[in-house]
Amino acid sequence: MSVARAAARLREFAERDAAASPLYQLLAGRAANDAEVAALLGDRDPRLLLAAAHRLVQAEPIHPLSAYYATLGGASGPDEGTWPMWRQFVLERADRVRELVSTRSLRTDDVRKAALVYPAVALAAKQARGPVALLTVGSCAGFLLLMDKFGYRYQTGAAGQFAAGPTKTPLGLHCVLGGDPPPLPKKLAVKARVGLDAAPVDADDPDEFAWLEACVWADQPERVRWLGVAATMLAKEGPELVAGDPVDGLADAAGRLPAELPLVVVDSGLRPGERAGEYVAALGRLAAGRPLWWVSDEPYDSALHVLMPGRDDLPGEPGEGVLGLVRWLDGHPQAQALARTGRHGQRLEWLPPTG
Repeated sequence: MSVARAAARLREFAERDAAASPLYQLLAGRAANDAEVAALLGDRDPRLLLAAAHRLVQAEPIHPLSAYYATLGGASGPDEGTWPMWRQFVLERADRVRELVSTRSLRTDDVRKAALVYPAVALAAKQARGPVALLTVGSCAGFLLLMDKFGYRYQTGAAGQFAAGPTKTPLGLHCVLGGDPPPLPKKLAVKARVGLDAAPVDADDPDEFAWLEACVWADQPERVRWLGVAATMLAKEGPELVAGDPVDGLADAAGRLPAELPLVVVDSGLRPGERAGEYVAALGRLAAGRPLWWVSDEPYDSALHVLMPGRDDLPGEPGEGVLGLVRWLDGHPQAQALARTGRHGQRLEWLPPTG
């Protein structure tokens, strides 16, 4: 990719996606206008450049730049000194930055996404009328496998705040909730759990966990705290993580779960792209052998469009998703679009029923 195209991607990220992060909005915007810095990105996602810098500041916590990184204890907001210092920092470590950008993948295992998918999984479990097995696809470190262990506080305009999930838990998550959702349970009966990912992350490995932290936006320290708490919980639960392709490895991963349990498959941020049809077909084949529900939190055109074509009213932009629930009955998928979702789990807008 040319420097000009890398700069365009940085500019687009700064203008469209980084509004929630004043630091990253500033850095990406300035990098877009700096050929030397933009060249470090190559043909990769702009967020990888910011994550690489984050990782290197982690490794040098006494560097003055850490004052701008709230995830590392910094308390300074971006100012006129931020960009010159950051630019010098990454260019002096250009080889290491290029290595991280080119060899690492973006791992956005945002624990808050559990607050988005919990209502749909709860509906699936209610329809299953008993304990279920949970399979997360694109599971990264596997934090979503613990969604039944987290507590949730949903903030609504009319009814104020209400709670879901267990009351005694090390991790409580908050989410703004609009619309008129169904009642949410205090307990999900998850009896078995497996995660499938092309390259599962071992959260017990210090280097891998540090990269997970580095992929968090550097002025959002609460997300890093949640990662730490979730990692401690994950170590105690020890769910199985399987390396495999989301399509080709789906049947094998599902086969590791007790066949007598109804299966709930969850993906969030997977985006199967050109293989969307194959992914949905693979789910259908699983559903032929056992009761199965599919919960997805993706942009509409990532996979849900395969079963619900022509829904131009549903968001397909990267910053928004659709909470979908699909149940197979007698071999026929019954798909619902339940809610609009925010990227990081901060917002859930329940949709009115159609038809």
